[in-house]
Amino acid sequence: MRLGVLAGLALACCVAYMTIDARGQWSFVIPFRGGKLAAMVLVAYCVAVSSVLFQTMTHNRILTPSIMGFDALYVTIQAAIVYGFGLPAMNVATPAWQFLLEVGAMTGFAWVLFRWLFTGGTQSLHLMMLVGIIFGLLFRSLSSFAMRLIDPNEFLVLQDRMFASFNSVRVGLLPLAAGAAVLVSLVFWRMRRRYDVVALGRDMAINLGINYRATLLSTLGGVAVLVAVATALVGPVTFLGLLVSNLAYQSMASDRHGQTVPAAVLWGIIFLVGGQTLLERVLGLSTTVSVVIEFVGGLLFLILILRKGRR
Repeated sequence: MRLGVLAGLALACCVAYMTIDARGQWSFVIPFRGGKLAAMVLVAYCVAVSSVLFQTMTHNRILTPSIMGFDALYVTIQAAIVYGFGLPAMNVATPAWQFLLEVGAMTGFAWVLFRWLFTGGTQSLHLMMLVGIIFGLLFRSLSSFAMRLIDPNEFLVLQDRMFASFNSVRVGLLPLAAGAAVLVSLVFWRMRRRYDVVALGRDMAINLGINYRATLLSTLGGVAVLVAVATALVGPVTFLGLLVSNLAYQSMASDRHGQTVPAAVLWGIIFLVGGQTLLERVLGLSTTVSVVIEFVGGLLFLILILRKGRR
């Protein structure tokens, strides 16, 4: 019933986004708004699924892949392209190849980082947080240094890439992004019965016959691809995964992935589509939905950290 309520809210947000203030020919409105709606739904799916499964494998509900420095790496890649090849390279280059470059770089970084952090004998929350902060600071420092060396006009264009934008989605990349998400989802679907067992803990999962190392590496690899696809498609949304995953745990009052994963996806659609509808149709684009999500998600992150510290 709770999933039904969330699904109804998500559907209502999608219908409102497509119909409110829809003037003119529907042959123009549907492709124009439908492309952005599809991008928001895909991003919500990728971020929600990757965040819930990442928290399952790390046995921690505070960490998400984006907190580990993904957003800073994306900005660094954009700054390196502008600094090395100039602003025309971002517009002239084939979008598909640029998308594949960004996804490949972020996936490779995540795979190396996750493999180093989560396949050793110890898994420390403080170590994971420290490594994520250090890499984030490193990438931000590199991107900041590159921004100081480029032309001011190029800096203005690059600054727009530092925040997630759903108003200028590259709709032509949706089939490529959706294809990558489907392939990863098929891998997760085949391992779906393992995740409830893995959530019991490493030792318990091994005792119950789970190949823990293979499950860990396969899941982290898929998580890296999903986060890279979402980030390369619209830009960095750091705290969206933390927000929707914890709302899913609270709203479903369950740890079963058959309930928490769909709930997290629906919460993501509600936040992105509903927030974008509100900002476009009511507030006149006075701000962006990514800024609101970062603010609310950042507050939730601090609350969870302080609560964890008291325990």
